[in-house]
Amino acid sequence: MKELIKKLIADLGEDPAREGLQKTPERVERSLRHLTRGYALDPHDVVGDALFSEDYDEMVIVKNIELFSLCEHHMLPFWGKAHIAYIPAGKVLGLSKIPRIMDVFACRLQVQERLTVQVSQALMEILEPRGVGVVIEAQHLCMMMRGVEKQNSLAVTSSMLGCFRKSERTRDEFLELIGQRR
Repeated sequence: MKELIKKLIADLGEDPAREGLQKTPERVERSLRHLTRGYALDPHDVVGDALFSEDYDEMVIVKNIELFSLCEHHMLPFWGKAHIAYIPAGKVLGLSKIPRIMDVFACRLQVQERLTVQVSQALMEILEPRGVGVVIEAQHLCMMMRGVEKQNSLAVTSSMLGCFRKSERTRDEFLELIGQRR
């Protein structure tokens, strides 16, 4: 990868031997490996033994989960926040595992739409809850720095599964609690 990055630097018209760029190929490789570490992770492994039997049947929400990812089309960052909810059906998940599941999928080359669905589907599979709701709000450098160049744009995606899809009341409660409905 370092040689490819060195060639990329040269193809951009820079001198990869210049002092400030000499270690850039190593830095970029380390950075890309870190930013795409999600390929080596499995959400089931991330959850581990943090699933607990609990007779709780109300909505569980973790709001404002910071996320960072790379757009698969331009390899430019997008970032924002996720709001994730589920209604248990006999099992609850350690709360810190919800952002960790988000990171499994965010730390891959992504599109926001797929990221939203992957998180909701993983939670449905692992928890077997009554339903899952995921809303992601993100800013994309591929829209801000190039192309349409709209710096104040915000992309919002959602995935509603189970009772979040079937019940307007459940969906509305979730959206109201995360501030998406007034």
